[in-house]
Amino acid sequence: MNLTEFNQSDLCVHFSCPERGESPAVYVLLYTCSAAVVLLTVCGNLLVIISVFHFKQLHTPANALVLSLAVSDFFIGAFVMLPMFIWTIESCWIFGRDLCLMFWLINGFLTISATYTIVLIAIDRYLVLSNPFLYISKISRRNMCKVIYSNLLVCLAYIIAFYYFNGIFTGYLICPGECSFALSQVWFVMDLIYTFIFPLSVIIIFYTLVFVIAKKHATAIRELNNHTRPKTQKITSHSMKSERKAAKVLGILVSVFLVSLLPYYIYSILGDVVELQAETIHKVLILAYLNSTINPFIYAVFYPWFRKCIKLIITFQIFQTDSALISVFS
Repeated sequence: MNLTEFNQSDLCVHFSCPERGESPAVYVLLYTCSAAVVLLTVCGNLLVIISVFHFKQLHTPANALVLSLAVSDFFIGAFVMLPMFIWTIESCWIFGRDLCLMFWLINGFLTISATYTIVLIAIDRYLVLSNPFLYISKISRRNMCKVIYSNLLVCLAYIIAFYYFNGIFTGYLICPGECSFALSQVWFVMDLIYTFIFPLSVIIIFYTLVFVIAKKHATAIRELNNHTRPKTQKITSHSMKSERKAAKVLGILVSVFLVSLLPYYIYSILGDVVELQAETIHKVLILAYLNSTINPFIYAVFYPWFRKCIKLIITFQIFQTDSALISVFS
């Protein structure tokens, strides 16, 4: 018999949000810190989005991936982080059943799309380092955009199928004050493979290959430096150094991403063995979301062009005529 045929009060244990034990000052502090993190996430990623959209020099295939990741991070900050912070602070879901369903749909789609964007970044770095001439001739910004759109469509189709076949759209019961649902064992294993094991394996494989190629490039650069070389060789050396630096920065980006998400997936696996408290699950989810806050700071620390873009944006110089043509690499 369908769950919707029962009276919800008969199926749910009477639930009311627990009284908060913190003092009002602590309560205000928690909300203030949460709002600050959300604001940092939204504003930081918005700066990345504006930079890549506005400045012509940044319209490259690699930066299209950076833009895609920043958009996912922006929406995580705008639509996912704040409800999760409120849910954690209140120890209770206060937004109702419909918004609970929307929360998990948006959360799942954005998290998976960000994961597979990181996979695409790893593959992109490998291709540009392993065969730069083939990369330049075959990988255009248009082709990269097609890849990104395809990635988003596949992630969207997966997350809809994931929740549909777990019955969340068809009479699934969510009790007042709660926002959780049960997964079948088959879908739990499939989700673990699709959202973690497979992308993690691809990322590790391709960044291992990137590391090997980068070492070869470093050796080649040392050999070039040991001999008097013409101007073309100097340009080649500079190009190789630039690509190695880009690989290093994106390697840091990927490492932070994996460190942020690893606790969540470990707890997901343990949750099938031992009973975990909701507060613990909320904390590891928040840690995963904080990756979206950290990414713009990684760009700011390691990319001089991003720091220059920030300066041009906050001083409103981007509203000047032909500001899109300003060199951000000088």
